[in-house]
Amino acid sequence: MGHCDWANSSEADRLYHDREWGVPVHDDRQMFEHLTLECLQCGLSWSLMLKKREIFRRCFENFDYDRIAAYGEEDVQRILNTEGMLRAERKVRAIINNARRYQQVRAEFGSFCAYLWAYTGGKTVLYEGHAEGRIPVSNGLSDEIGRDLKKRGFQFVGPVTVYSHLQACGVINDHAADCPCYRRINENWPTVRLEPDREVGQA
Repeated sequence: MGHCDWANSSEADRLYHDREWGVPVHDDRQMFEHLTLECLQCGLSWSLMLKKREIFRRCFENFDYDRIAAYGEEDVQRILNTEGMLRAERKVRAIINNARRYQQVRAEFGSFCAYLWAYTGGKTVLYEGHAEGRIPVSNGLSDEIGRDLKKRGFQFVGPVTVYSHLQACGVINDHAADCPCYRRINENWPTVRLEPDREVGQA
């Protein structure tokens, strides 16, 4: 299988690219895992996130957001004292906070996935130029969603983090045009083609 350029960095990157990245997510637990990984990644490398992913899963009970929402101070210390875990107290507390905010979104919209996919009418976005490599670090859609999430009390959800999340969970398909994953996603899920949306920077 061919890959987008970044997927050739390591075997872990290749597997993540081939099996997960860009595949539309409609399961709230899986969606919370993707969002949490992006929040934890802020300021760090994605390779480190993949390397520590199993540690994160143990610390946060496989990203069961209902359980995480009930965490208290003892859980914060348990997580921070776990061997191999990031020593990032602000991020750990943010994940717990986000789980509680996640529950509120679910209560309002039926599911977090329903809330997020409503921004694109349930379709994966194919932005003009992205399949040829002109990929931004954020855009109008990620800015709009990030601002709304912050209003709802979420943390570590700036436009760059949200854009990465939208790529990961398949709301945006940013695979290269010659990547088999690009075609596979487009053939199996509904898509919509849009012009660039207030794009910022280049990945």
